Amino acid sequence: MTRTKDSTWWRGLRLALPPAIAGMVLVVGAALAMTATDQAPFCGSCHSMAEAALTHKRSVHAELACNECHAPHNLVAKLPFKSKEGLRDIWATATSSVPDLIHPGGDTRRVTQENCQRCHGATTSTVIMQSKEFCTDCHRHVPHSPKIPVAKRSAADA
Repeated sequence: MTRTKDSTWWRGLRLALPPAIAGMVLVVGAALAMTATDQAPFCGSCHSMAEAALTHKRSVHAELACNECHAPHNLVAKLPFKSKEGLRDIWATATSSVPDLIHPGGDTRRVTQENCQRCHGATTSTVIMQSKEFCTDCHRHVPHSPKIPVAKRSAADA
């Protein structure tokens, strides 16, 4: 009787273990990929983002990952946002339609605004934004053009 229970238990474990291991590998792999693709070295590895990565590295926000500002912090919102923006960037690169000066679109501007307020809430709580909708309307140079002379940039900020 003990032998049957042991063999049934072992067979159940043998059937359940591979999917469990595959699931753990998938979750860990996705977490590592998410973390790696949030970082400036990944973002800057694309020719069109090299300037942004260089100026970010010299900014006061250099210790932050790109997606600390450019993606939602809620994982449920971040995954589709990052997928959509990543596919858009891949398409622009593949079709050679990357503009000389890259400006964030509507969704990215809204996400960036939320992230500015998330980190700088104590400062921004006293700001009345009547004439401008986004923090970056006035603080456009944060963090991608920190006091680098125009002659030393590959593209002037517009």
